[in-house]
Amino acid sequence: MAHDHHHACCCHERHEEHQHGCCHEHHHEHHHEEHEEHEGRGQLWTIIATVVLLIGAVAVEKTAALPTWQLLPVYLIPYLLIGAGTLKEAAEGLAHGEAFNEHFLMSVATIGALCIGFFPGAETEFPEAVFVMLFFQVGEFFEGYAEGRSRKSIEHLMDIRPDVAHLEEAGGLRDVHPQDVPVGKVIAVKPGEKVPLDGTVESGRSSLNTMALTGESVPLEVREGDDIISGCINLNGLIRVRTAKSFGESTVTKIIRLVEEAGEHKSQSEAFITRFARIYTPIVVGLALAIAVGMPLVEALMETGLGGEVMTAAWAAFPEWIYRALMFLVVSCPCALVISVPLTFFGGLGGASRKGILVKGANFLDILSKTDTVVFDKTGTLTEGRFAVVAVHPEMCSEFQLLHLAAHVEHSTTHPIGAALRDAFPDEATDGCQVSDVEELPGKGIRATVQGKTVCVGNTKMMDAVGARWHQCEHGDEGTVIHVAIDGSYAGHIVISDQAKPDSAEAVRQLKALGVGKTVMLTGDREEVAARVAEELQIDEYHAELLPAEKVERMAALAPGAQALAFVGDGINDAPVLARADVGIAMGGLGSDAAIEAADVVLMDDRPSKIATAIRIARRTISIARQNIAFAIGVATMWLAVFADVGVTVLAVLNAMRALKA
Repeated sequence: MAHDHHHACCCHERHEEHQHGCCHEHHHEHHHEEHEEHEGRGQLWTIIATVVLLIGAVAVEKTAALPTWQLLPVYLIPYLLIGAGTLKEAAEGLAHGEAFNEHFLMSVATIGALCIGFFPGAETEFPEAVFVMLFFQVGEFFEGYAEGRSRKSIEHLMDIRPDVAHLEEAGGLRDVHPQDVPVGKVIAVKPGEKVPLDGTVESGRSSLNTMALTGESVPLEVREGDDIISGCINLNGLIRVRTAKSFGESTVTKIIRLVEEAGEHKSQSEAFITRFARIYTPIVVGLALAIAVGMPLVEALMETGLGGEVMTAAWAAFPEWIYRALMFLVVSCPCALVISVPLTFFGGLGGASRKGILVKGANFLDILSKTDTVVFDKTGTLTEGRFAVVAVHPEMCSEFQLLHLAAHVEHSTTHPIGAALRDAFPDEATDGCQVSDVEELPGKGIRATVQGKTVCVGNTKMMDAVGARWHQCEHGDEGTVIHVAIDGSYAGHIVISDQAKPDSAEAVRQLKALGVGKTVMLTGDREEVAARVAEELQIDEYHAELLPAEKVERMAALAPGAQALAFVGDGINDAPVLARADVGIAMGGLGSDAAIEAADVVLMDDRPSKIATAIRIARRTISIARQNIAFAIGVATMWLAVFADVGVTVLAVLNAMRALKA
């Protein structure tokens, strides 16, 4: 696809500058992805190198009786190797007035550990300084690895953006870029091609596959005078279209723009550590300052009273209390928190992946756990996305014969309706019946001779044309009705429909059991079809006959009433809504690349019931993360220094590993 796009860019010299921009953007995105992968590998090698250097530094300390000032550089090498990024982040935070973050806490605590050894009678804490920074970076590495590339570019959407338009001119057709076609000109769209621009059919008849844009599973029959939109696929006949909009204003371009803009409105959940650090860090730093400055004065007052020797006594006690304040900072540095919380999320992500649920980042687990409104697309999400025969109503023959004849007439068509009829009668290819004179009548159906009989399969217009006295089907609202006539006499009708997935109803039931307060279905399909599916699956609310932009509008209207809103979809037309939701969930098995790229969660086996599983895993992960926060805050205090720094970390990491069990 990228090659095709590049080729399209470079084919049109008149728009060389525009295409150069496209190519440059694609190259930039590719370079950015490579940079991220390289950065991850570099971080891992830095961690490994730091461990090796730290072991070497400890060996030097044990074997060589070096003074403190000579030992410091030995430990500074691994410390700066692993901690340079954190120190830089802390400095930038200070420069921007955002000092109280986890980077600042790690920096102050570890610098304090490096300084402690220089106080009279104090032991060096150099290994601890490197360990704390190393543990922090291990946690950051796990979190970065789990989140991966938070959101890749939506370049797969280019699959629905046509690269060429056949412009009618005096000398015939000329292939140009759709951007070069003025409004009001006539273009030709051949069978199998994408409609490049919005417009009106000047001549010709055809069926258009609109599923990528509207989610509607039934092909749209178009004829002279009908309006059509770009991005549809022309299934059979050649049509001539008079353009009504420029390429920049066409439907397909707007969809791509919607995705790009929706991403900017994405609500992001802050990481637990960052939120915690904003409260915890100023408290710890404030207490450390109080210990360093206030306690010498208190001690001096207790020793000398209010006499003139207070400041002298306070100054004498100052080094000891500075040492204690730094020790307080080191001990209060919540190693258990900075290791176990990312590990908990990493475990939750791993547990979800083993269930066939790909969550693109730890922050989306946070949002999933709060989800109280779930909005579904219909076609391909709650339903199978392909037709099947649901009822056969014969008039002058048996059900078997009616299906038999219809399948033979439709044996060579690529239309989804024909495929459904053939699937319902799979023996038609081997039963030896003679089929001849197959003729497709655009907008009506297909006529053929089967075993010497003229059989017409199509809609009511086809029946009227051959004089067959058809009648309405009482189950017509369940799907599409296909009428059959034999030698001009009405033989009956067949109802085909897009069926709900086997576990769609169970998915809705499980969501309600989890406390999800509202389920909504948005679809481009017909009102009566949407009503039937919503009733069958017990969905609270539905909206039908929506275009992609209207789906985004509906989502915007639902969002204010929801704590966290999830949207579940599978098609290219769902990409803008997936990007706009608090958390977008895509069907990965059959879903489009664009939907999968725009989503935050991907269900690899297309089963809607996995949504409830994902929410359960998210809630369990958040619960474990909160337990670890309680461990880190409640136990890691300076009165339980050694146990807290080592024991709580071990306990919290063991607790975090529970998240792996989905």
